[in-house]
Amino acid sequence: MRDLRIVFMGTPDFAVTTLKGLVENNYTIVGVITAPDKPAGRGRKLNESAVKKYAQSQNLNVLQPTNLKDDTFLKALKNLNANLQVVVAFRMLPKVVWQMPEYGTFNLHASLLPQYRGAAPINWAIINGETETGVSTFFIDEKIDTGDMILQERISIDPDENAGSLHDKLMYLGSHLVLETVALVANDTVRTKPQTDNQEIKTAYKLNKENCKINWDAPIDQIYNHIRGLSPYPAAWTRLINGDDQLDIKIYNAQKEYETHHFANGTLFSTKKELKVSVTNGYIHLKEIKLPGKRAMDIPSLLNGFTLEPQAKVL
Repeated sequence: MRDLRIVFMGTPDFAVTTLKGLVENNYTIVGVITAPDKPAGRGRKLNESAVKKYAQSQNLNVLQPTNLKDDTFLKALKNLNANLQVVVAFRMLPKVVWQMPEYGTFNLHASLLPQYRGAAPINWAIINGETETGVSTFFIDEKIDTGDMILQERISIDPDENAGSLHDKLMYLGSHLVLETVALVANDTVRTKPQTDNQEIKTAYKLNKENCKINWDAPIDQIYNHIRGLSPYPAAWTRLINGDDQLDIKIYNAQKEYETHHFANGTLFSTKKELKVSVTNGYIHLKEIKLPGKRAMDIPSLLNGFTLEPQAKVL
């Protein structure tokens, strides 16, 4: 059995569950690398990452480099004398960092690699209407998410799942997979296999305002998947044309209804408790939306204090 000295690298809540699992299984964590504190909110108060908060609660040694190639950071990292690095939801590492430990550096990725390499695998799996996804561990190499595979675990995606609920499922599944992978490294029983790209590879592109915008001319299932794949964060959005007002609104929750009709795509229909959008072969019923500068609201609450003009539509 190898005596492991682990450096853990990660930033958001998704990574905390894995770090917690390593700590609770009594692995030696010699250092935690996470993002620098960032100003947030109106007061611009420095916000610490979820990983930093947990690491400090466990009295772990925390490093927060702004530049992963900085000599001071590299010297501090080397002085930790780690022989394994575990990466979960961090950033791309320079070769000098991932090559440092004797037993390598492996990453947890929230997809069934080689599918959905990139920044937002959970979102894109739902946006593209996949019925299953999973988590993968692999040794890091020069490219993004292309290294030799170690382990993989599959999970089904429920038809009405959103990105938030799938995130939480994969967070716990990933934590278990990392523990299995670390055990293999400790026992010197890792068997890797190269990723094969001889199939149609889908990419998990970074999310931005443009690819989060709803296309109301798309098929009804595609619109529905787009909304749930971006909920609760960063949220699908659309432009509401309401009389002379043009408002960019976020949509957090919706339902689909198949029905033949003759209305133009994007036409809005409302009652006191319901708001729906006509699309090809049916309607998208909006359930929870957010107006600019307002909190997210269910539709009855929204319509209680907001007037829709007769020709209102979304673009």
